[in-house]
Amino acid sequence: MTAGKDDDLLIFTRWTDFLEWLLPALDKFPKKVRFTFTQRIEGLALDIVEDLVEARYTSNKRDILKRANLRLEKMRVLMRLGHKLRYLSNESHRFAMKAIDETGRMLGGWMKQQR
Repeated sequence: MTAGKDDDLLIFTRWTDFLEWLLPALDKFPKKVRFTFTQRIEGLALDIVEDLVEARYTSNKRDILKRANLRLEKMRVLMRLGHKLRYLSNESHRFAMKAIDETGRMLGGWMKQQR
């Protein structure tokens, strides 16, 4: 199956659903890391949604999708670290990794379609 406009919308919808969960979850991180660690995660997550919007409405999607994929990988690493430092529960970590992995697969399909 190749990615079409509906798939573009699906990845955007799934990511914004994840953001609705993520942003309040970051508020639960300890105060000492809230303005450093969580701000970085939040920034990456919001940058990704901006990349998805930009890619959807731009004809040259390839570089934007690559940038989004790199940001997604950075976010994956930071969320894993947050779990190891016990800022995220096992359940929250599993939920986040599932959403990030799903977005990564959809993003990979979209990138493949652009070749």
